[in-house]
Amino acid sequence: MSNDEPDDKAREQLARILAEQVYTGEEYKPFAQMTVSEVEARAQELRGAAGFGPTQRVASVAAVWEGLAQAMRREGSATVGDLDEKTLLSRADRLWVVPPGGSFL
Repeated sequence: MSNDEPDDKAREQLARILAEQVYTGEEYKPFAQMTVSEVEARAQELRGAAGFGPTQRVASVAAVWEGLAQAMRREGSATVGDLDEKTLLSRADRLWVVPPGGSFL
């Protein structure tokens, strides 16, 4: 395994993130099944929620979602799960699909 390849722990974390249920505005579905239009809609929703004080941090999360949509378009990915592991792992933690610390509770 080269240094660029994800290790087993990273792959396990990625599998957990891809399986996480995400609300698309219409339904819940696994993150892996989100389409580029759903990812773009999430980015737009988060940009709209960003403001001042504590909500200012949401803007950086929105930017990561937009970057994910751009990567999907660039790679011709129909769904998030179609992206390569390296692209997903470089963004996974910053998307807050699984909140920092692992839970909203």
